[in-house]
Amino acid sequence: MNTKEEKLALFSQVLDIMDLLRERCSWNAAQTFESLRTMSLEEVYELSDAILKGSDKDVRKELGDLLLHIVFYSHIAQEEGRWDVGDVMKALCEKMLYRHPHVFPNGKFPKEGEVSTLTPEEVSIAWEMLKSKEKDGNKTVLSGVPDAMPPILKAYAMQDKARGVGFDWEKKEDVWEKVQEELSEIIEACGEEDPVHEEEEFGDLFFAVINACRLYGINPDTALNKACDKFRRRFGYLEEHTIQKGRDLRDMTLAEMDVIWEEGKSKGL
Repeated sequence: MNTKEEKLALFSQVLDIMDLLRERCSWNAAQTFESLRTMSLEEVYELSDAILKGSDKDVRKELGDLLLHIVFYSHIAQEEGRWDVGDVMKALCEKMLYRHPHVFPNGKFPKEGEVSTLTPEEVSIAWEMLKSKEKDGNKTVLSGVPDAMPPILKAYAMQDKARGVGFDWEKKEDVWEKVQEELSEIIEACGEEDPVHEEEEFGDLFFAVINACRLYGINPDTALNKACDKFRRRFGYLEEHTIQKGRDLRDMTLAEMDVIWEEGKSKGL
């Protein structure tokens, strides 16, 4: 592991490298906030993939790419005389000190031996309350949820923020009645042959299922990713064993495909 001094020296080197890249590399010099934005989103998803795969090497690499983007945005802003990476870190420090009064009383570092007794749930609720009181903070409970956020994560985040102000089921088991209600409504809507109504009811069902995931401590995005991976493995097994037998999936019946599918499933795929 690196010492604090070594970490600071390496961060200084990153800043020096960025200075030279903006000065001497035409591609880096041409980048703007707008051109970097989509690449930043890609880097976040690559980090997510690395975390799901459990690869320390890839997680470290992708975190480095994200750090590069933070430094990149800050350097562009510095060139335009708006702010620099020091202002980014200063704002972060101020926010962390303010939003954790149970750790930093009156925004000051705690005395040795002082330990918070708040539970994670109590900290989360206090965090949302403090955010709502900040001068430049979120003016409404849900305003901190980005519109561009992927829908599954957006629904999860909105439900969690609502929970932070007490808008939640009294018992997690109560959510199943809502899921059943939404399922019944989508079945009814599909019988009406009204695409607009069907879409609305499917959305309500997804939202209710995501809520159930949250209440039971399951990340719906992670769960769905794992389901997709499982389907890929089993369908890959089906394709592979069909080709080995010289057959084409399009010429097989569903029952014939199911036999191979179940075979792959029995092997733990």
